[in-house]
Amino acid sequence: MMESNPWKINAEKLVYHNPWISVTEYDVINPNGGKGIYGKVHFKNIAVGVMVLDEDFNTYLVGQYRFTLNAYSWEMPEGGCPVGSKPLDSAKRELLEETGLIAEEWTELMQMHLSNSVSDELAIIFLARGLHQREAEPEETEQLVIKKIPFAEMVEMVGTGAITDSMTVAAVYKVQLLLLQGKLN
Repeated sequence: MMESNPWKINAEKLVYHNPWISVTEYDVINPNGGKGIYGKVHFKNIAVGVMVLDEDFNTYLVGQYRFTLNAYSWEMPEGGCPVGSKPLDSAKRELLEETGLIAEEWTELMQMHLSNSVSDELAIIFLARGLHQREAEPEETEQLVIKKIPFAEMVEMVGTGAITDSMTVAAVYKVQLLLLQGKLN
């Protein structure tokens, strides 16, 4: 198993940046010795997601139109963690902003890279339990629909392709596995 970097970087050039991402183009020699270019999207925040489970195994979906997909998307509460902030604090903020929920119990479910062939974006997903309802505080760019559904229905939505958001899909399968193993009750 090869764990050292087989790529050689001859040059790099920042081709785009904004407050959320930067795009760098690399002049490279690939692992087989050929010349080429490689582009990398660097995310300036960590993605955070919150899988919510109440005492009756209901969860909450957030529906919104996603500009990048040109489509409507159902997903768990998600957002960004600014550099220097704690991911758990950002997850708590996103949960309150999007759903109005506050949770007493927090568990880190997983960390994942969302599209590692072109991006270095890291996601951290939490499980939130012991819920209390407050007033939602969405950002001005968000036009959200919140839906409370049984977790089993969310699993079905992932299975039928009604939910395609990668963080949500991964979190649903992780929670389903923990339930099957008897590690969540």
